[in-house]
Amino acid sequence: MSIGAKWEAVYSTRAADEVSWFRPHLETSLELINRFAGGSSAAIIDVGGGEATLADDLLQQGFQNLTVLDISKTALEVARKRIGSAADRVHWIVSDITEVNPPASAYDLWHDRAVFHFLTMPEARKAYIERATSAIKAGGHLVLSTFGPNGPTKCSGLDVMRYSPEALQALLAPAFRLVADLTEIHTTPAGAEQQFTYGVFQKS
Repeated sequence: MSIGAKWEAVYSTRAADEVSWFRPHLETSLELINRFAGGSSAAIIDVGGGEATLADDLLQQGFQNLTVLDISKTALEVARKRIGSAADRVHWIVSDITEVNPPASAYDLWHDRAVFHFLTMPEARKAYIERATSAIKAGGHLVLSTFGPNGPTKCSGLDVMRYSPEALQALLAPAFRLVADLTEIHTTPAGAEQQFTYGVFQKS
């Protein structure tokens, strides 16, 4: 099964609040975006946005230039239907982030909660970082959230990587420098606790 088919199966058979990464609202992401985006006119891309409510909340806060990318068409359709007519104000992209080529210097802020840690092969991580480096404006920010050093080793049956802020910085240098980080304990719908690392990186 291809990775795209894998995620289509996940989103086609499980409700939004049944996946382990579900949160009603991504409060930490929202706080970091508001802190580093540079205002409501900022161009923001949410990579792996899926069914998350981040786009809903950013629209309600007045953000005007939003893009949501996910490998699952099903997940994005769920989000679009939930948002309603305001979804027309969002640019939706169905693609694997390691294969698509976003426009150069298109975004002030790139947000990713829980995609990067699925990239277990070095070539996939290299492709991701190349795309982020190209797509983020000089001085713009990458808000990256992954499983932390004490987080799970698998998710949805797939192997994952675990990172500290320093480990992420080592991968992202020299194009990006770490400007903020935090650790969050996420409680899944089933009640399990998962450690997440959040890093905010500014493009040189």
